Amino acid sequence: MKKAELFRHVISYFELTRPIAETELNYRNSFELLVSVILSAQCTDKRVNMVTPSLFAKFPDAKSMAKATVDEVREYIKSISYPNSKAEYLVKGSQLLVKKFNSKIPSTIEELTSIPGVGRKTANVILSVIFNQPTMAVDTHVFRVAARIGLTTGAKTPLQTEMQLVKYIPAEKIPLAHHWLILHGRYICLARKPICDKCGLTKWCKYYNQPVKAEK
Repeated sequence: MKKAELFRHVISYFELTRPIAETELNYRNSFELLVSVILSAQCTDKRVNMVTPSLFAKFPDAKSMAKATVDEVREYIKSISYPNSKAEYLVKGSQLLVKKFNSKIPSTIEELTSIPGVGRKTANVILSVIFNQPTMAVDTHVFRVAARIGLTTGAKTPLQTEMQLVKYIPAEKIPLAHHWLILHGRYICLARKPICDKCGLTKWCKYYNQPVKAEK
């Protein structure tokens, strides 16, 4: 099967089974999403959603968080992975937002990645979710699912995965496709053992149709 045909099948499947797909992080504005995505690195969305209500109640915007100390912010996120580093990112990032961007979340990947704690993946999430730009954020779920299905071939890095995916996914579907792959990886195509008997993609999945299926 040609790669373009595989993508068409996968996209059609998700359009039918998951027409609405969005981030599971709770947020009310672009600042809250940015903070939540930074906190979600190597941490579950569920855990992030548990700590952000009190965090945002105390620091509702970049201006208020920019005035906080790292210790103050860390108290609110101490149950999150790497609280020391992330508290510093949030304070310094907020200070930069106030000083350089007038407290607004920028809309280019170059500007976003200039903010402490914001790498390409986080920037792509913001561009996709907030600005509806055709950017593909690649986390561990996207990386794994794309390779297993066969959407990517030989990709060794998130950037290689991103480039292969955006080549075949129509631009207007990329923001949605990002969430399709994440949610599929989170609930069906699990890291240790995918739940293939509950997956509707087995007909086209490279992993499922490989000769050796020792993990199944």
